[in-house]
Amino acid sequence: MQFGIFSVSDLTTDPTTGITPTEGERIKAIVEIAKKAEDIGLDVFALGEHHNPPFFSSSPTTTLAYIAAQTERLQLSTATTLITTNDPVKIAEDFAMLQHLADGRVDLMLGRGNTGPVYPWFGKDIRDGIPLAIENYHLLHRLWTEEVVDWEGKFRTPLNSFTSTPRPLDGVAPFVWHGSIRSPEIAEQAAYYGDGFFANHIFWPTEHFQRLIAFYRERFEHYGHGSADQAIVGLGGQFFIRKNSQDAVSEFRPYFDNAPVYGHGPSLEEFSSQTPLTVGSPAEFVDKTLSFRDSFGDYQRQLFLVDHAGLPLKTVLEQLDLLGEVLPDLRAGFADGRGASVPDAPTHESLVARNADADAAVGA
Repeated sequence: MQFGIFSVSDLTTDPTTGITPTEGERIKAIVEIAKKAEDIGLDVFALGEHHNPPFFSSSPTTTLAYIAAQTERLQLSTATTLITTNDPVKIAEDFAMLQHLADGRVDLMLGRGNTGPVYPWFGKDIRDGIPLAIENYHLLHRLWTEEVVDWEGKFRTPLNSFTSTPRPLDGVAPFVWHGSIRSPEIAEQAAYYGDGFFANHIFWPTEHFQRLIAFYRERFEHYGHGSADQAIVGLGGQFFIRKNSQDAVSEFRPYFDNAPVYGHGPSLEEFSSQTPLTVGSPAEFVDKTLSFRDSFGDYQRQLFLVDHAGLPLKTVLEQLDLLGEVLPDLRAGFADGRGASVPDAPTHESLVARNADADAAVGA
């Protein structure tokens, strides 16, 4: 079981001080947050992709490469990479390059994003969102698994005897998670390729994601990649904790009430009852997070949103310290009773070993 954090890279005004960080301040802060994640023992740091204010992360691979140079163990990922508006050739090149620079500590999450205007900015039509996601990933998959590619599709110019460089490290492509909050077509795509499925269930009720993940598991088994309980699932979550639950609620409430992603909707209490958001004590956070398994079964990756809603860097780092204190409890809780057939989250090393085993089986 992997634990980590992800950032959507928002620049949000702190409602308690009226201060909005600059782009430069947030970019430098995200590096400190990633380094802190490694220091407290987390496994994964993931960074989103946006091309519009109030977000800064238009080039996550650049940022992740810089973080890779300052970390040793942390798995680096995205949340998400826009498979619809990015050229699959450029995705193949950028992530293979990052793979080499980070010694394999790289995977990625593909998604369509949640910003409609991005499509025409990159010459695409939002009405083609699902077909773009399907066709572009088909090409990306081939670019990483075939050395010479001939390609003709609907949404880009043809490729003739094209080789993407650099080639994936050790001949193994970065593991791919397909992220979605509503689309069974994306769950189907993840299942077809035997890839991971990430349900970022931070805003919608649990029941919706139970259906989506159950569908992915069923189709994963249908395509012969293993039993349903061996499907590779990731979940989102978010928290704000203090030693005393009342202190957590009183401190976080102005951020919740004013943040664009939360404010002016359900109350903090209503939202917490319907989503993974935990605002309370460390024990309450652990109990609620462990309950995710009751809803979704054993899974492989849990990422938390921490640096959002205008929270200052100092507070985010304090939250990570508190997360580090309860991380052993989370690991122990998810390990207890975990099914023997449930796989760990894929890593570069495990994928290299799997390929070696497959080659040995063919040669036997």
